[in-house]
Amino acid sequence: MATTVRYSPIPTSQVDVTYEYGPDSEPRAGVAPGTVVELHMPPSRRFPGTSRRIWVHRPAGLSAEDETAVMVFNDGWWYLDPDGDVRGGTVLDNLAAADDIPAMTSVFVDPGMRNADGVATKHRNAEYDAFDSEYADFLLDEVLPLVEARFRISSDPRMRGICGGSSGGNAALTAAWWRTDGFGRVITFNASFAQMPGGNPYPSLLANGDARAIKIFLQAAHRDLGWNQREDNWFAESLDTASALARAGYDVRLVVGDGGHSPNHGGVLLPDALRWLWSA
Repeated sequence: MATTVRYSPIPTSQVDVTYEYGPDSEPRAGVAPGTVVELHMPPSRRFPGTSRRIWVHRPAGLSAEDETAVMVFNDGWWYLDPDGDVRGGTVLDNLAAADDIPAMTSVFVDPGMRNADGVATKHRNAEYDAFDSEYADFLLDEVLPLVEARFRISSDPRMRGICGGSSGGNAALTAAWWRTDGFGRVITFNASFAQMPGGNPYPSLLANGDARAIKIFLQAAHRDLGWNQREDNWFAESLDTASALARAGYDVRLVVGDGGHSPNHGGVLLPDALRWLWSA
């Protein structure tokens, strides 16, 4: 069936752009809010000395015995906050009520914090930017078992997704890259591939390796950091990654918008990104 897309003018400015949220990002009359529980995270084996907060969202009408798909969101509260830039819980409630996505348990995981000589220090970049399996192993071996102790979630990687922005976007793709047995669907918003230690590994790996069973949604901003530089060009690295994924035959979708390194456009896109990601 043909799809008609409503006309939208291209903004003159590519920097000072704020996208309007659609109805899926606002509380909707007749849609019951889902439940949100905070989990207690014991000391981490993968990231010793860190502490973090974790929340689990489930839409209204699900019982603990209903097996569901699972979606992990990096930068937990930043993505769950109903008054924030992404509004993940609100979006998930609306999409679930419309049967636009499968029944889903969503896990919002904050990055770790460390106490360094009495000063709380973010462990985010160490966890999110590294090109190894540590963060994926942490999610699969330490976080999701806490969720499974309360709720039934699918073990099928095709029923498990992960989402993140900036360094959290790096972490999302890297988690699925290293642990295809754990994650089969990925959303990245303004990923900071350019700042990964040793540089962005994906274009070269995708050109020379076997395809993995991952479905990937990417968003990039025209005026992301270094957009007109030869080196450390965050916009170009997202385009290079998307191009390499397409050439390698992945099921990939790229959406390019205006503005800079901001979560606004990704937050506005989240409803449609989830619809596409969880379609066939």
